[in-house]
Amino acid sequence: MLPLKEKDKPVVRKLLSSGCCARCVLRFCCVSVQAAYRKPPQDTLKELQAFISNTENSKSQESAADSTEENSKSHDAAVSEPLGEPPNKRVKLEPIGTEEEAAVAAAAAVAAAAAAAAAAAATAATAAAAATAAVVKLKEEESSVCVACLGILQELCGSTQAVKIAERVKAEKYEFDTVVLSVSLPAQLCVREHSCWLHVKKELREKSMAVDKDNAVQVKEAFKWIMQGLVAKELGGVAVVTRSLFEVSVEFTHPETDADCHFLASTCADCFKPTKNKQSVFTRMAVVKALEKISDAVFLNHYACPPAQPTSSCSPQYVQCLHVSIFIAGRYNKFSRCLPQTPWVIDGERRMESSVEELIAAPVLSSFRADGFNFSSSGREDVDVRTLGNGRPFAMELLNPHRSRLSKVEMKQLQETINESSDKIRVRDLQIVSREAMSRMKEGEEDKTKSYTALVWTRKPIQSDDIAFIDDIKDLTLDQKTPLRVLHRRALAVRQRVVHRMNTRFLDSHHFYLELKTQAGTYIKEFVHGDFGRTKPNLSVLLKTDTDILELDVESVDVDWPPSIPE
Repeated sequence: MLPLKEKDKPVVRKLLSSGCCARCVLRFCCVSVQAAYRKPPQDTLKELQAFISNTENSKSQESAADSTEENSKSHDAAVSEPLGEPPNKRVKLEPIGTEEEAAVAAAAAVAAAAAAAAAAAATAATAAAAATAAVVKLKEEESSVCVACLGILQELCGSTQAVKIAERVKAEKYEFDTVVLSVSLPAQLCVREHSCWLHVKKELREKSMAVDKDNAVQVKEAFKWIMQGLVAKELGGVAVVTRSLFEVSVEFTHPETDADCHFLASTCADCFKPTKNKQSVFTRMAVVKALEKISDAVFLNHYACPPAQPTSSCSPQYVQCLHVSIFIAGRYNKFSRCLPQTPWVIDGERRMESSVEELIAAPVLSSFRADGFNFSSSGREDVDVRTLGNGRPFAMELLNPHRSRLSKVEMKQLQETINESSDKIRVRDLQIVSREAMSRMKEGEEDKTKSYTALVWTRKPIQSDDIAFIDDIKDLTLDQKTPLRVLHRRALAVRQRVVHRMNTRFLDSHHFYLELKTQAGTYIKEFVHGDFGRTKPNLSVLLKTDTDILELDVESVDVDWPPSIPE
């Protein structure tokens, strides 16, 4: 039995006669029992027809009973003489029969009247049921496509569609434990539902009934209730849940009724503003917003109520599988002075064969079967700068990975694969991390410290004693104007940075090594040569001679992340 009440009968009758499918009738009657939607739609339609036919039969039987009672009363009045009137004194031309004959005649008259009343009642009931069935049958013959859901809850919502969805998922070869099913519907469904609701609203108002539109079940919900179990079965029992890392999305379109929304652009123009990323201004959100603002009278002046019958059902545009991003982190060393951190492209022309991120990403993408990645790190080094010591922390977001889990052994093997692929880089501490943990790499980035070793050239010949004073300088504050070499990509500003300590190692009369520990974000090259006076103070000022930097190495990046993994 369907969970419907007596008050739902006029709504059911109204919707069926308007061309709504059985499942949409349940939606507008606010039926939230999921099992009711999983029944075959043909069975549900028969139950609805029986539901409203019972009402017509009851009315006909009541009418027939009233008619029978009236007929009986009339007959009794005809065969019984009033008690208060005197006998007729006129001379009788015909002889009067016996009392028995009179009684038989009266009984025959009563039986005839009862038979006539029963026949009338049966005829009325049959006519009412036939009329109801004829209305529904007429609508079925005109079009089998529902005016409200455009066929989504009909033939597009069953085992055949579940098989197609499951086949697409299997073909993509994802690894997952659970799946969430989502559906994208054409925006005009909102307009059609609103029209159907106004049609029902008129019926309810005439009968002094009230139902909240917000209680009606959405097409999306009904679709999921029906399809979740079917898809789960086709996927071998994988749980279809409301939240999962893996999503299967089904998009429906219906070009035939795309114009249903167009009148809203003139009645609620402020709701539809062109955007660069949207092909159409008639997005579902915009249409819903417009329908909330428009009055019932204006809507009815522009759109049919109930909606016109479509000639075709919606078509599934695509079935898309998407796994949420996963994140891996580690530290890398860069041993080459001819390797940029990221692809080096100038004026559309590539300048270097590879990059740090590409050398790391290629094996990672292959292992996780991801569609793409985003690379980030704790700072970056120039193409001619090496990164030594424990390496620089980095993280990668893997987009739509088909494989989301690797064991510790597999991660170790992946790390070895990266390291064996090139002698220009080396990776350590490779591991899967959470999105939240990613933020630790950037937290207080400018408060962190980094250590460097620079090979310095001096124009004036020097002795070891000439540079010894540098070792005593502590916490030297620099004012660094944005360097000329990065001015094309960074805003012009003066940034204060601190050189915490320096140590020198004399090499020859024009060269020495300078070891520095500085605040993160310090431009070391500019500190050495001065950048035409844009960094103050600088090493040229301190030594009172022109200086330049020949080589630079990053010795350590003092970020305690990601956690180290024993070799």
